[in-house]
Amino acid sequence: MAEHREQGMTYAQAGVDIDAGNAMVEAIKPLVRATRRPGADAEIGGFGGLFDLKAAGFVDPILVAANDGVGTKVKIAVETGVHDTIGIDLVAMCVNDLVVQGAEPLFFLDYLATAKLDAATGTALVAGIAEGCRRAGCALIGGETAEMPGVYQGADYDLAGFAVGAAERGMLLPRGVAAGDVLVGIASSGVHSNGFSLVRRIAAASGLGWGEEAPFAPGETLGRALLEPTRIYVRPLLALLREGLPVKALAHVTGGGLPDNLPRVLPDDLGARIDLATIAPPPVFGWLARTGGVAEGEMLRTFNCGVGMVCVVAPDAAEAVCARLAELGERATPIGRLEPRGEGTPVRFDGELAS
Repeated sequence: MAEHREQGMTYAQAGVDIDAGNAMVEAIKPLVRATRRPGADAEIGGFGGLFDLKAAGFVDPILVAANDGVGTKVKIAVETGVHDTIGIDLVAMCVNDLVVQGAEPLFFLDYLATAKLDAATGTALVAGIAEGCRRAGCALIGGETAEMPGVYQGADYDLAGFAVGAAERGMLLPRGVAAGDVLVGIASSGVHSNGFSLVRRIAAASGLGWGEEAPFAPGETLGRALLEPTRIYVRPLLALLREGLPVKALAHVTGGGLPDNLPRVLPDDLGARIDLATIAPPPVFGWLARTGGVAEGEMLRTFNCGVGMVCVVAPDAAEAVCARLAELGERATPIGRLEPRGEGTPVRFDGELAS
């Protein structure tokens, strides 16, 4: 009998390990299970995730969907080997966009693409995603992991996420926005997940390595400090809405900063006037501005500069909203008002940012 020889090519030889992907699914099942909530209690592994709106308590819901990524912040995670927080950013960027429309985030799905799947890295990434889902009160009901050698190189990977929320009909935001309404700014945790192409250029120009101490965060490495995850505002904002506080609109401050994000929730005839002296930017922003020689206008259009979320409230409710947010663990303060837009830009600034 002639000797049998394996001559055909295999998927594994092409760089894709199906067994590694299956092993990762088993490893992350406990992480996913920890995100269960009313409406979602199935195991991952099927062809689609299930969610029961009735079990979640909705009567006549409108669904709201959002998807996003974390941009080049992933490069810092890859280069530092710190993979357990970037998933929080991924969830935050999606669920914060849901809650600004008055919707409760219900479930989340993720997409991880890499050249070669490393089980430890993949599990750390999903652990972060699961933690973000717990913070937001939504269930992680599925996802996709793709090995794509030739598209991605070395240890590089990219993340994307997709979230769905719901609000009862008639409860969506914005509603009733008017001139004179007060803008309440809620503090950010740092840079969040926008502007990192500029952040990385400034970090390179500083001459500091990711493992060296961050000048703006004593005791922390530069890499860890810049990976501080995006704050998730879902629970406190849903509390305001459910308690009947008169929140008229919410704006998630992402790429484009206050100048580009506030107008998205305003009528065409209204603009915002913001007093920059009322904003207390975290120290990272002063470091970025000084080290990169970044002008204030560029800072405001690239970064959140310390304000991660804005609530538009009736003038007589601003004090109560700030007080309730403080009870819920958020730092919030009035930063401006709405006024007739007239000619010129829709967002106008007075004063200067603290350095």
